[in-house]
Amino acid sequence: QVHLVESGGGSVQAGGSLRLSCAASGYTYNKYSMGWFRQGPGKEREGVAGFHSDGSSTYADSVKGRFTISKDNDKNTVYLQMNSLKPEDTAMYYCAASLWIGPGLNGRQYNYWGQGTQVAVSS
Repeated sequence: QVHLVESGGGSVQAGGSLRLSCAASGYTYNKYSMGWFRQGPGKEREGVAGFHSDGSSTYADSVKGRFTISKDNDKNTVYLQMNSLKPEDTAMYYCAASLWIGPGLNGRQYNYWGQGTQVAVSS
């Protein structure tokens, strides 16, 4: 059974940084694409960053140049480094795994989801 556990959320001031982690278990890690999504208060879920099984990555325009997604295959963990945080980045952040090679930021193409970690950015 696929199991994803996020950590690293917290409260920071605008301009600060956080690194989110997603520990994965229960499947052949390298065969899955991984993604980070978020849902802010009163907002729909949106894709933030994706790391595809072919090694490519993609980002939402709102986070390009500020966020970086990476994987540590030895630790079965995917990270989201978030720099220059803004109040509008405040959200619950979710890690997800997809059987698709290049699901991008389409949440419907992700098969498994973690429980989320909260990020709050104050001005």
